[in-house]
Amino acid sequence: MPLVPASSAAETTALKPFLECTLIVDAGSGAKLRRDGACDRRVSPASTFKVPLALMGYDSGILADEHSPRWDYKPEFNAVKRDHKPVDPTIWEKDSVLWFSQEITRKLGGKRFAGYVGGFAYGNGDLSGNPGKEDGLTRSWLSSSLKISPDEQVGFIGRMLDRSLPVSARAADLTAAVLPPFQAGEWQVKGKTGTGWLTGKSGKIDRNKPFGWFVGWADKGERRIVFARLLVNDGKSPVFLGPKGRDIFLASLPDLMKSAK
Repeated sequence: MPLVPASSAAETTALKPFLECTLIVDAGSGAKLRRDGACDRRVSPASTFKVPLALMGYDSGILADEHSPRWDYKPEFNAVKRDHKPVDPTIWEKDSVLWFSQEITRKLGGKRFAGYVGGFAYGNGDLSGNPGKEDGLTRSWLSSSLKISPDEQVGFIGRMLDRSLPVSARAADLTAAVLPPFQAGEWQVKGKTGTGWLTGKSGKIDRNKPFGWFVGWADKGERRIVFARLLVNDGKSPVFLGPKGRDIFLASLPDLMKSAK
């Protein structure tokens, strides 16, 4: 059953899902509580990749804690104006600051970066980047070569939570600490959005196929679930689909869990 957005008339009219998935898994048993839609379809992780990037940053020592390092913006980052500011790990995740991500991967270098992605068994593992541009180190996760499905997103988050990824427990704890918190009824939620566009075989972005992710986990008392929500729109969207999909999911989560098996 697709989720129904509570939105303005203009936004509702513009949202014409081309592809959707809502996947909710019990973190303890691994049982799929809901699996609606095309949950095996791989698309770019976009800013949800900041979750594995945080793990890499903390495990490697590039990142220290929730508020350090605090890096200053530099003009050569060529970022959007809202990101022209000092950024620490918590601000990075909350405001989804691209240049901070790219500084982490530059400091890792190609070999260590690829080693982490391979060790995480993350999606298709393709870090080649855009054809002919040799930009895999800084852009492979941005509507480019690296792709992951909702099924794989949930598997990855589950492995992070049960500490079965090849990183330190401290790296996993700090990654969880810097991810943005949300409330969905009685559920305490941690998650990350991502927004981008599908690409064709040539690697060219299709602006008429925007997508939005929301991935993470939620706790209610002793119960924990892991989730992935993906929406791909048929046509341009007047809003960023990551935050939009997040808000739809959070509003719907209590009812989804009431009807879950």
